[in-house]
Amino acid sequence: MSRIAAIAFNTFREAVRDRVLYNLIVFALLLIATAILFGQISIGVQQLILVNLGLTAVTFFGLAIAVFIGIGLVYKEMDKRTLYALLSKPVHRYEFILGKFAGLGLTLLVNVALMTVGFFLALYYVTGGPGAGDVPVLVAVYFIFLQLLLATALALLFSCFSSPVLSAAFTVGLFIAGSFSSDILELSKAVKVPWLEWVTRAVYYALPNFRNFNVISSVAHEHPVPLDLVLYNTAYAVIYIGLVVGAGILIFQNRDLK
Repeated sequence: MSRIAAIAFNTFREAVRDRVLYNLIVFALLLIATAILFGQISIGVQQLILVNLGLTAVTFFGLAIAVFIGIGLVYKEMDKRTLYALLSKPVHRYEFILGKFAGLGLTLLVNVALMTVGFFLALYYVTGGPGAGDVPVLVAVYFIFLQLLLATALALLFSCFSSPVLSAAFTVGLFIAGSFSSDILELSKAVKVPWLEWVTRAVYYALPNFRNFNVISSVAHEHPVPLDLVLYNTAYAVIYIGLVVGAGILIFQNRDLK
């Protein structure tokens, strides 16, 4: 555990030094501030617009952080040849992967927290202070963080065997496909060919279901988030992330690094 923690902390420090990280946070906070302007223009819907646009900004820029940093976690170490020096020490390959994932997870946590603070400052500026709708919004932020952790696990998986460009394309592609997973399920019901229906259903269950994590529209209208959905999404994220990270470890264990 100490070796995993050391790799995680070092990954976090490297990510914090990345200028791209700060640029993304600044752009996210500016977008949230822009939502205030839109709210002032649209009389009576200030909070609705701010919550929708603010949480979407946190999702979008958080995904950018997860992808741009996650895809280079393994490739950068190999390119700089620091990985070989690290693995020559008493460090197992699975410890390296777990440490990298934990480090980026910590980076995401800090950045999502910063963007959330900026979002709530903008929200309180519009609403005048805390309200009953804050709890559903916090749940929505929690779901966004789970999405980003899952996207990070996918980026790390692809970085174990692919180039950064392909890793980014695969990760973003799966995020988009997973965000429309319910449409794939509806397609499987409309298909009249039995084998094609089976294929579409298999694709639906294999894809990461990012759509279930999206409750932005619901909380923008101040609807509560059911507790069973919170428990389901948490369990789903933990299991799926465990499977993806496990697959990444298996690939990296059997990869020839010479």
